[in-house]
Amino acid sequence: MEGDPVTLVNTRELMDKAAAEGTGQGAFNVVHLETAEGLVAGAEAAGVPLILQISENCAKFHGGLEPVAVAALAIARDAGVPVALHLDHAESEELALAAVDLGFGSVMYDGAHLPYEQNVEVTRRVARYAHEHGVYVEAELGKVGGKDGAHAPGVRTDPAEAAAFVEATGVDALAVAVGSSHAMTERSAALDLRLIAQLKSAVGKPLVLHGSSGVTDAMIVAAIGAGMTKINVSTHLNGFFTRAVREYLDANPAVVDSRKYIKAGRDALVLESARLLTLFAKAK
Repeated sequence: MEGDPVTLVNTRELMDKAAAEGTGQGAFNVVHLETAEGLVAGAEAAGVPLILQISENCAKFHGGLEPVAVAALAIARDAGVPVALHLDHAESEELALAAVDLGFGSVMYDGAHLPYEQNVEVTRRVARYAHEHGVYVEAELGKVGGKDGAHAPGVRTDPAEAAAFVEATGVDALAVAVGSSHAMTERSAALDLRLIAQLKSAVGKPLVLHGSSGVTDAMIVAAIGAGMTKINVSTHLNGFFTRAVREYLDANPAVVDSRKYIKAGRDALVLESARLLTLFAKAK
């Protein structure tokens, strides 16, 4: 469905609306062109806005941020629903600034690996530059497990420290550690709903749930009710894509045209991304 150019929106528009309504805004990761196409098709099928995310790892895979970003921006501009483009988990300050210059609607500078004061200093610089260009900024405090193979289910973000961090940096949204871990293939994570509510009250800004692939539908809905706004999903959706490719190749072992099995993966994303976006958008 061909949309109007205004369907490429600033992330702030989507986040402000979801936060005001107490609902969840889905943010799904791009791996390559076909995942971006499938995710946007799912958003169109659901009639729900979407935040497309490109991670620092994805940019490295494609030899730099610009090639995959230009493709994702083109897909977003042609969408039939509002779509924003977000830079996910940029540990490089330079990459975050480059995303602003490329026209991203938001950037996440992830300084959670740094000492607190250094994290504040760099995040503040990124936020200042982004805000000068009208770009929304997400940051992280209290490292979410699963990054670089480090699962740390006991790590939690302290509400008082989170409030001080947001005040010191001027960021618009905060990713917090409340029990989820990145890259989980089983949906078994238990979230600390009481802590989510405490963080929401202390921070006064939208909260972001990373590692949502390891969280059940019911727990995500409860987390949104407790105060989560942006719900990031990657591994869970990648599983649908990969399983569909495997099934196609098993059924068609002689195929050599990669478009045929990649299409199967892309198509598999549509239904699941639509289902998740609808689930989040209706949760309160």
